[in-house]
Amino acid sequence: MNEKIEVENFTSPNHKTRVDKAKYMAVREAVMKHIPATEPGATPADLIAAIKPDLPQDLFPGGEKAGWWFKCVQLDLEAKGILKRAPKSPVRLHKV
Repeated sequence: MNEKIEVENFTSPNHKTRVDKAKYMAVREAVMKHIPATEPGATPADLIAAIKPDLPQDLFPGGEKAGWWFKCVQLDLEAKGILKRAPKSPVRLHKV
């Protein structure tokens, strides 16, 4: 059985979900490596493209499901105050 980790959701406060810890941590590490520290930040599409080569092939063969896992990590890190969205569209993310 895979170890789980509890994640939060920025868009649904007080909603927590349990997800696969190994996949979450792999995506989180890749996101933190590539996300800019300053505004305006990077778009989710740019970040997904940047993290795919860093993801372990045994967990994400060919980058499979990277977009879903990116969104999971993004919303959790926003809820925890680690990432922030730029104030104007399109969505751009940066470290706090």
